[in-house]
Amino acid sequence: MEKNLMGSSPSRRVFLAKALCVGPLCLGCTRLLAQGQASPQKTAATSKFLANSDMTFKEVYQFSYQGFIYMMLALGEDLGREKLVEMLKNASSRAATEGVRRTAPPPPNNTLAAFRAAMTDPKTSRFWDHVLTRTTVEQSERVCELRITECLWAQTFRDANAADIGYASTCHPDFAAASAFNSKMKLIRTKTLMQGDSHCNHRWVVEA
Repeated sequence: MEKNLMGSSPSRRVFLAKALCVGPLCLGCTRLLAQGQASPQKTAATSKFLANSDMTFKEVYQFSYQGFIYMMLALGEDLGREKLVEMLKNASSRAATEGVRRTAPPPPNNTLAAFRAAMTDPKTSRFWDHVLTRTTVEQSERVCELRITECLWAQTFRDANAADIGYASTCHPDFAAASAFNSKMKLIRTKTLMQGDSHCNHRWVVEA
C-alpha cells in the first residue's frame, strides 16, 4: 500500500483528472468507475447509463483497453511496429499537452504544490488507490518523487504483449504533461513497470 499518499496519480476532476488521463486514454476508465458512486435514487431519476457498472477495476481496464490494443496491434502490422509507436508517442504527448494547458491553473498558481494537490483530489482518490501502489520518496517545494510498484496500466498492456504500445500511449506523455503544467517543471524518470522494470521512479523537479 502507499505510504505518505500524495494522491490516489500517471487528478481527473481537476487538471490530472481531465488532462493527464488524456494521454493515458483513461478518462473512460475513470468515468466508468465513478458511476459506481452515484446514489440509486439519482440513477433511477436520470438514466440507466449512470447505474453502477458492478465491474472490478481490472475488468474496467480490460473492457476499456482491449479494443484499443487490438486495433493498435493491427495498425502495427500495417504501418510497422516502430513507426506506430513513434506516432503514438507524438500523438499522446500532443493530447496531454493540450489537455493540461486547458485545465491547469495559470501562472503563478501552477506550482508543484498545485500539481500535488491535483493528485490528492478526494473525488478521484478511490480510483488512484485501486490502480496504483505508490510510495512518496521525496516531497519539497521544488521536488516531488514517487515510487510506483504496481500499475494497472502496465499489467493490462503487458498481459496483452503490447507493452511498447502501452508505454507510448500512457507513459510517454507524462513528460509533456509536466512541462505543459509549468514550463519550469520537468519529469525525470528512468524506470517504468510498463517497460519491465521493478518500479517506476517518477521525479518531478521545478527549476529555480
